[in-house]
This record gives sequence, structure tokens and C-alpha cells, in this order.
Amino acid sequence: MRLLGKIAVVTGAASGFGAGIARRFVAEGARVILADLNGEGAQILADKLGDGALAHQLDVTDRAEVTGLATAVEAQFGPLDIFVNNAGVTHLPTPLETVSETDFDRVFAVNCKSIYLASQVFIPTMKLRKCGVFLNVSSTAGLSPRPNLSWYNASKGWVNTATETMSIELAPFGIRVNALNPVAGETPLLKSFMGEDTPEIRAKFLSTIPLGRFSTPEDMANAALYLCSDEASMITGVCLRVDGGRCI
Repeated sequence: MRLLGKIAVVTGAASGFGAGIARRFVAEGARVILADLNGEGAQILADKLGDGALAHQLDVTDRAEVTGLATAVEAQFGPLDIFVNNAGVTHLPTPLETVSETDFDRVFAVNCKSIYLASQVFIPTMKLRKCGVFLNVSSTAGLSPRPNLSWYNASKGWVNTATETMSIELAPFGIRVNALNPVAGETPLLKSFMGEDTPEIRAKFLSTIPLGRFSTPEDMANAALYLCSDEASMITGVCLRVDGGRCI
């Protein structure tokens, strides 16, 4: 029960890494708001997790909706302790000059602007309380970019830099900020990263990961639990690779 009594928000919590993190947080005693554009999916998972979970439909790129989330959190559970910026999207693998402006804008809105908005809405109260944890889900793409995902790579590089600069500015207020950098995992985004999902393409991708497998929601949940728990009270500004050695 390493998060007993903690209040947490996990964005993109209806599936994939976000769902894994939400499950583990509830199991460890936290009360968790599962925020996702897929409100129905978030509700299905919340029902499975019981009284410790609450579903909330959310567009992470919309300031009014993020503000509404803060109101709902306060009303249902009280002051927030942990915010996990997990929601993310990518564009399909394609030469950088052919990515549409619509796809570019969507990638940066979901992957980057969402962190900006969550910070503006939730950080002031954390500052007043002199405590809080922000965890941003980045990617190995922001550390070791690969061709044809250029703007996705760039957005995750932004997340890593934002994590470090947020950690320095917010440390005097007792707020810790870290990031997770997973390699591709068994999530709804996997096919988008690879272009298509075939045994041959999977084998080629897995050959670049020394441990020989994808990141799993459980891997991410374990790392998130540690960084968001009091055990990591001296850790801030870390971009932790959960990548099976991919970036070495």
C-alpha cells in the first residue's frame, strides 16, 4: 500500500500504459481518476477497479476540460497528490516533409500542450500545499530518434526537456517532476509506430531491444509506482528509461 491515501490523476487511462498505471495505483491504496477521451473505456475500467477509481472523460488539449477535471477531483476526492501525464498520440511512420499539418498539430497538442495545461491548472494548488508529484510519460523516441517519426520524436524530446526544467523550478515548492521513457509496448499505439503489425515487422523491431521484448503496462506501472511514491522522495528531474536496453 505504497500510495495509501494519495489522490492521483492518470490521463489516457482507458487502455495501454495508462490502464496499467491506474490499476497498480489503486492496488497500492490510491484513489485514482481515470481521465481519457474514451470516457466509456475509462468507465469500464473504473467499474472493474471499484471504489478507488473514478472515470472522467477528458480532452487533455482543452483548457476548459482540464479545469473541469480539477473541479471534479477536488469535489470527489480532495486535493491532488499525483498527476500522470500519460495521454499520447503519434503520426504514422512517414518522411517528415509529408506529415500533414493536422497530424503535426495533434501530436504536439496531445503530447506537449497537455502538460502545459495540466501544469497551469494543478501546480498552483500543489505550490500552496508544498507537495505533489508530476510524472510525464515520454518515449525512447525522445532520446534515440528513428527515421520517419520525426515530429513524434521531437514532441517526446520536448517532454524530456520540460520534465527537467519543471523539476528545477518546482523543487523549492516540494514538487517532484520525473518522466518515463518506454520503448514501444503492447498498446493501441504499437501498430501506428510500426506502420503495420506483422510477425516480420515485430521481429525486426524486437531485434533492436536487447532484452528481446516490448514494454508492458506492468513494466510502466512498476516504474511509475516507485517514482510517485515516497520512496523516491529524493528523485526529481529523472527521465527513466523503461526500454530493455534499447537506448544503449
